[in-house]
Amino acid sequence: MELMVNLMINGLATGMLIFLLAAGLTLIFGLMDVLNFAHGGLFVWGAYAGIFTYMYTESFLIGILGAIGTGALLGLITEKLIITPVYGNHIQQILITLGLMLVLQEMIKVVFGPNGVPVKTPSYLAGSWEIGDVIIIKYRLFIIVVGFVIFGIFQYMLKRTKIGLIVRAGVQDKDMAQALGIHIKQVFLYVFMVGAALAALSGMLMAPYSGVIYAEMGMEYAILGFIVVVIGGMGSFSGSLLAAILVGLAGSFMAYYVPVLSLAVNMILMAIVLIFRPQGLFTMRKERST
Repeated sequence: MELMVNLMINGLATGMLIFLLAAGLTLIFGLMDVLNFAHGGLFVWGAYAGIFTYMYTESFLIGILGAIGTGALLGLITEKLIITPVYGNHIQQILITLGLMLVLQEMIKVVFGPNGVPVKTPSYLAGSWEIGDVIIIKYRLFIIVVGFVIFGIFQYMLKRTKIGLIVRAGVQDKDMAQALGIHIKQVFLYVFMVGAALAALSGMLMAPYSGVIYAEMGMEYAILGFIVVVIGGMGSFSGSLLAAILVGLAGSFMAYYVPVLSLAVNMILMAIVLIFRPQGLFTMRKERST
């Protein structure tokens, strides 16, 4: 039982980190219909900007704010210069954002150097609690709490606030929303910036969890993010949370019981979902006027 609890906590922590990355993808694709393959680049830039800010100021909170600010700024630049010209064209979006992903990855090596950077967990989040034979690592519990808090905030904003109503109206009928005086392009810009900020936050929180950051980590974790989005359902925020938890738990248990399948299990899960439910576990349906 103690082993099961430890594996579940590890899986939930990993799942929540992947959820924060996938949540940005879900917002950008589900609400804007944009395939952003540069998301991993925003993730790794958030990790580096946040960690170097943290090391310079010796404040983990300021490091988190630095990561979020970096992600939002890069999101602004990306949407204005890269995404705006290719709205509505998925092929061009894939090609141009893949190219941007490679550029962002190489820029990390130019600015911060090619070698990995070791990262220490803040002292107040380091260590663990022992409850009987169960060992609860503080930082992993912190990640789980942050993940659920972020989910709750965005669910409330999207479903209970005027901002969420405007965003959903723009998704369902862009032309009608614009006719009612809503500046759709501005709304989509803000959505893209929020999605980018979530990716950067995920990168920042991943750094102490993994213990080291490196330029190629963006591509590696972006793949997991896309797997979660596919399993959960394109555009479904709740689906991304459920899929991320499923992927995290599967990876944790497989790594212990069947290590040889620990890397393949996520692909297997995605294949099963695509075979039996191609639209994903949840799907956000868009209503369009005829």
